[in-house]
Amino acid sequence: MTPAYPKMKPTSVDGVVKFEMSLFNARDDVDWFMIGAFDKDFNPRRFATESIVVHVKHNERANINVYFRKQDVGETVYICTQSKLRGEAADIAMVASTICSRIDGERP
Repeated sequence: MTPAYPKMKPTSVDGVVKFEMSLFNARDDVDWFMIGAFDKDFNPRRFATESIVVHVKHNERANINVYFRKQDVGETVYICTQSKLRGEAADIAMVASTICSRIDGERP
């Protein structure tokens, strides 16, 4: 995921807000990414998205909407993606990466 400072946007659902994120896959050894949301101490926070695990091919981009209830977004500080590695390459040293974007700005 390209690091960003996502801005909160309203939705058509009362009490729900969204953050638009852009995920670019520069790694040729990874096709799957897991989305997460965390507070300042990296405790998991409640959120919704179309899919928690997203398939993005090498050198492609995916736009992801991450939704929060207004009551849950106040303590949320980070939206992160974690690369999910292929299991068949057990004898090859592999590096999983987590990239987080900080949520700044005014919140409900």
